[in-house]
Amino acid sequence: METLPILPENRTMLPTPYDGSAPLFRIGTRPLDPADWLEPDQAMADQLREKHRLFRDQERAVFAQLPGSSAAQAELLALLAGYLPARFPERWQRQGPAMHVVPTGATVALDDGASPLAIAARLVQDDLMLLQRQDQGWHLVAASLCFPSSWRLADKIGQRLDAIHTPVPGFGPGTRQAEIMARMFDAMRPETPMIRWNFSLYGDDRLFHPDSAGPDAPRFGSGQRADPVFLRVERQTLRKLPETGAIAFTIRISIDPIEKLEAHADGAKIAASLMDQIAALTPEQLDYKGLSQEKARLLTRLGEMAGAPNSPT
Repeated sequence: METLPILPENRTMLPTPYDGSAPLFRIGTRPLDPADWLEPDQAMADQLREKHRLFRDQERAVFAQLPGSSAAQAELLALLAGYLPARFPERWQRQGPAMHVVPTGATVALDDGASPLAIAARLVQDDLMLLQRQDQGWHLVAASLCFPSSWRLADKIGQRLDAIHTPVPGFGPGTRQAEIMARMFDAMRPETPMIRWNFSLYGDDRLFHPDSAGPDAPRFGSGQRADPVFLRVERQTLRKLPETGAIAFTIRISIDPIEKLEAHADGAKIAASLMDQIAALTPEQLDYKGLSQEKARLLTRLGEMAGAPNSPT
């Protein structure tokens, strides 16, 4: 396997949207330079190998497509096949009808007869989803979802955008946020991708995490101290495809133990900000994030990092 060059600093730093710059339960999208559409990180090879395992062992759980989505799938694959080797030649190298993925050493045939989205999923660590506009709104029509954060693809495929977000407090059908999302999707332009961040706190570092233990279940170990705690970050992008008009939704997962934040130059400040955000969540939001039972212990753990003498509960 070839040796990879060191990535630029912004791709090796700990992603910290939980510093207050990306509050939970906000749409929070902003324009993204098309050149920065995707952002591979040091976990790329490991995550691609895990994708391969999941497709082999649990394909029905991680891949779904509806009739009529093939054209959008093919357009997304073609877009990736042009973008990746041009933007990251040290990681992807086009070899005729195939793509060589340098970090894993794999060569992926781009025309092997599989669903185009399944082929695309073998190229990037990001999960890939496609939404198409139908009479009643935007619907999820195809997806490769190997690294879900407490949701199941089988429950969402074919659903309209607002129905997909039914469990999210304030985002379900009939809510103002759902209306804003629908208008945003309608107004998207191919030349202007969008980016947003989401984050959660888990008690393990599993990538394939479709299950939810429920709002009252212990999440961070059984001891008096909340341990282990992992910061799970989602880098999400939205990009409208110019030919089919479908929207590609990508999610790249980063998972780090909370101890890594302790080594951050602004770790104490970020921990204090995270405490404030968790303390401000409504009961419904705490339930959704699985923190109802764990709020006090988590705030105490963060308070240790923030240097707070007494943590709020």
